[in-house]
Amino acid sequence: MTAQEAFDGLAEQQEATLIDVRTQAEWSFVGVPDLRPLGKEPILAEWQSFPSTGPNPAFAESVSDVLVKKGLDRNAPIYFLCRSGARSQAAAIALTQAGFTQCFNISDGFEGPLGPDGHRGTQSGWKAAGLPWIQS
Repeated sequence: MTAQEAFDGLAEQQEATLIDVRTQAEWSFVGVPDLRPLGKEPILAEWQSFPSTGPNPAFAESVSDVLVKKGLDRNAPIYFLCRSGARSQAAAIALTQAGFTQCFNISDGFEGPLGPDGHRGTQSGWKAAGLPWIQS
């Protein structure tokens, strides 16, 4: 789904949550979705760390623990976000395999693909949609 569709789902469904699977560096230097207007905050959980050594083998287990501690049901909508939709798709599949029934990939990611000017964040994605985000 698009970033806008995910934001709308987060706004409409109290139990819905967003999991940003990018790296610590991306969160710090590129920014994160700002869900405060919805009374929520994203869960930040690296799918893989930088430099990449492959997917985190404990990802599904650690995220499952966080979701349970937050009191989220395995049937609650979970939206997964990365830079451009690839890592988040893999993360959504991993959580689906772990028994969560409504895992959705934000296919255009936080920044989307490179635009004609060679920059991300202008063609599609969370930032290009004008959705709220913050930077540290």
